[in-house]
Amino acid sequence: MADALSTKYCFYQEVPIPEHLNKMLITQEKPLFAVKTIRDVAIFTDKRILIADKQGITGKKIEYCTIPYKSIVTYSIETAGTFDLDAEIKLNLAGGYKVELQFMKDKRMEELLFKVYDTITEYMFASLT
Repeated sequence: MADALSTKYCFYQEVPIPEHLNKMLITQEKPLFAVKTIRDVAIFTDKRILIADKQGITGKKIEYCTIPYKSIVTYSIETAGTFDLDAEIKLNLAGGYKVELQFMKDKRMEELLFKVYDTITEYMFASLT
């Protein structure tokens, strides 16, 4: 049985920041980089992770998920082993919500995994001061 307070997003590769998501950022927010998901993109900024999740057959319906760094309570990283097809970062958010950022295996997976991990670490701790 799936946990009702848990969500998983699959990341593939770094991509340019798309214009349709750039307009969702506030003026005090600096976009850092974007990552391709299964059907859309996630943007990492200096304030949050913004994930666009296309839904339905046509993909015209989009759910936008915002994860402010300040809402991350704990997090962990799991690297891929020899036979693993993925690696992941698991976020535990305030309120008991869990988000898993899964990274699909390719030549640059580990580089992207640690770029995301380092970004979360830097801005999560910056939001505590």
